[in-house]
Amino acid sequence: MIGLIVALFSVLLPLAHLALSKVPRTRARVVRLLLLYALVLDVGVIGLPLGFVPHVFFADETARSIGWAPGSPFQFEVGVHDGAWGVLGFLCIWIRGAFWLATGLGWSLFMLGATYGHIEQTLRAGDYAPYNFLTIFSDGFIALWLLLLLYLWRRWDADKDEQR
Repeated sequence: MIGLIVALFSVLLPLAHLALSKVPRTRARVVRLLLLYALVLDVGVIGLPLGFVPHVFFADETARSIGWAPGSPFQFEVGVHDGAWGVLGFLCIWIRGAFWLATGLGWSLFMLGATYGHIEQTLRAGDYAPYNFLTIFSDGFIALWLLLLLYLWRRWDADKDEQR
């Protein structure tokens, strides 16, 4: 599933970036880069091209892939929601400081709720459709990964970042 691939890239790409970079690898820099990639990929990419586009422009096909009945107007709302968060994820490239905290925390809470919803659909309705069942793992990982990185960033680097 594509969400799992994006989540994997959000960990591997910054590690490659760090390995190829000649800038010293302080723990603050490592966490900052991991967090930036997570915000751009796990929020931006999953929100805009992978959330907004399918839910808005391919609503019936997306509903079927989740195990839902096609034709729900809720698809449009979910798509716009995902797209708005996706824009925030991409803006993290240029806007730093507390914006990162707000974007990461908000998306993490949404992803925890989505994980719960997918687990409930799997257990109650027996919905093992790929974009319901496998999303449990990508959404859950992304939520916990972002929360961990935000914690470490606030602990080790936020003060320095806000002074720049």
